[in-house]
Amino acid sequence: MSENIRLGIVGLGNMGKAHRQYLLDGKINGLELTAVCSNATSLPEAREGEAQFTDVGEMIDSGKIDAIHICTPHPSHREIGIRALEADLHVLMEKPLAVHKSDCQALIDAHEKTGRKRVFSAMFNMRTDPHYKTLKRLIDDGETGAVRRIHWSVTDWFRTEYYYAMGGWRATWKGEGGGVLLNQCPHNLDLFQWLFGMPDQVTGFCNFGRYHQVEVEDDATLYFRYADGKNATFITSTGEAPGVNRLEVVTERGLLTVNDGFIRWTRNEVAMSEFSDSATAGFSKPPTWSVKIPVAGHGGNHIEILQNFTDAIRDGAELISPAEEGIHSIELANAALLSAWEGKTIDLPMDAEKYAAILAEKANSSTFQKKQIEASTASADDFANSFKH
Repeated sequence: MSENIRLGIVGLGNMGKAHRQYLLDGKINGLELTAVCSNATSLPEAREGEAQFTDVGEMIDSGKIDAIHICTPHPSHREIGIRALEADLHVLMEKPLAVHKSDCQALIDAHEKTGRKRVFSAMFNMRTDPHYKTLKRLIDDGETGAVRRIHWSVTDWFRTEYYYAMGGWRATWKGEGGGVLLNQCPHNLDLFQWLFGMPDQVTGFCNFGRYHQVEVEDDATLYFRYADGKNATFITSTGEAPGVNRLEVVTERGLLTVNDGFIRWTRNEVAMSEFSDSATAGFSKPPTWSVKIPVAGHGGNHIEILQNFTDAIRDGAELISPAEEGIHSIELANAALLSAWEGKTIDLPMDAEKYAAILAEKANSSTFQKKQIEASTASADDFANSFKH
């Protein structure tokens, strides 16, 4: 295909502005920005060839775009996404796919109903990071042997009170649908299930407004149990500085850690179970090698996902992050919150409709007030009001 794909971006908050600039700088081959949509106060000075809208429905129906990148607050993803799919547009969804599993499934079903004729991708840009790509290859190729335990402490998502005050939609049940698990950690939870698969049970221990003036979770410890007996822990927070991002994977062939630009592998010369079964001494351990795998950079990130989305439309390239897979990280987050609310372990697949009902009740009954400052980020209500049926 020789012609450029015409893209419209809806939502010009931090990410929408960044993606717009990538396109204006010509960083994506074969993709041309022809329209943007946001509330009137956040529309920038128009560039040549860029139509501007304050109503997303009008942009979708304008005939000026072949594809849409949805960068609006999370609760609007379902409605805008379905409308765009039904209008025969290619869709790239900023993370998370939606606020809860039920909305994710509705988006997936809408794509199925169109016959999957158009590309539907999600912005899980951390899948381009060579740290995790290398780890996945080692696991999938059987180099590590079976995974026995996982621990990921990812507390380097530090955010200030000012950050939460920048938009009325941030860190509220109505405007965002959650906190650190719904905003920052869809990336990490997506990588978790991409690397290790989905667990069978989730237990969540969440603190709501522990570090900030917010009503949602800003501190969480998750416990995952798998059918094969392995356990996993996932710890995150937006209130710890300097924070840490350290992934530890215990396997038959030793311990792998991912952080600080390296994969460090304390590699067992003999698989630990095999050594245990054959050893003739009670306190011996398998001999190990110390392997340090250097990893350069963090991949193509957002630009690589945008290019892959374009290449999938133009040339049928395999998607790095199919939108259908976005339901998994949301189910992990939803199950953890439901577990914290109900004080019990949640079996997967979870009851999506039950969770949606509880979340709606929290959103509709909230009287929480937080400090706000003037900012260019639009609220969820701004987008809801601009969407005409």
